[in-house]
Amino acid sequence: MNIPRIELRAVGKSFAGSSGSITALEDVSFGVMPDEFVTVIGPSGSGKSTLLNMCAGLVEPDLGEILIDGQALPRRAGALGYMPQRDLLFPWRSVLDNAVLSLEIQGVSKAEARERARGMLVVFGLDGFEKEYPEALSGGMRQRAALLRTWLTGRQTLLLDEPFGALDAITRRNLQDWLLRVWSEHRRTILFITHDVEEAVYLSDRVLVMSARPGRVKGEIPVTLPRPRRRAMVADSEFVKLEAELLAEMGEG
Repeated sequence: MNIPRIELRAVGKSFAGSSGSITALEDVSFGVMPDEFVTVIGPSGSGKSTLLNMCAGLVEPDLGEILIDGQALPRRAGALGYMPQRDLLFPWRSVLDNAVLSLEIQGVSKAEARERARGMLVVFGLDGFEKEYPEALSGGMRQRAALLRTWLTGRQTLLLDEPFGALDAITRRNLQDWLLRVWSEHRRTILFITHDVEEAVYLSDRVLVMSARPGRVKGEIPVTLPRPRRRAMVADSEFVKLEAELLAEMGEG
């Protein structure tokens, strides 16, 4: 029997506010299976980023437990690849040196780390840009560089927090297509956060819908569209139906 890469069991989290305790997440339970692409969507303030931070081990739950590959690890930090909303590239490091940072932290030699990164530059659309610094890159290229750094952690499960949210519509769609190609060729398990309903349907195997604060999983929409996905699908009746179901679950349609 397959064991979930990530499993949350009745997880809750509160934070201290100026007028008392604020419950960010309450009784959140779900699992993400190996090689699955699961997206979490919900209104601002529903605890989506807090959820990802807890999975990454940056924040601990107050209630419940989080299992990684079936185990309640004493330390989750570093067990999963994690990319926050901002690319967080170091401006004094080249694309190549930014990409190898996670490998350096793991103790991989500089020569070996660079060799691994160079082998993925073409896949990530960065071939020929390895010596450039972040200020010389477009927003889309910066996101690809940050994703490459996350990918090179070698972790089989990746946490991606709205990686395309700050990009223009055309760049965002191009990167969605690119991410799907990379994911289908080099399979990893992905837990993805977005506000974009179309993006959620286009990318995912399943979409989890969060309620307003305190965040709970109020619904789950399986996406049965065939893979590989094609951009023309967004106009198909089945795609439009799934968007409508997702909006209705979110209380917006």
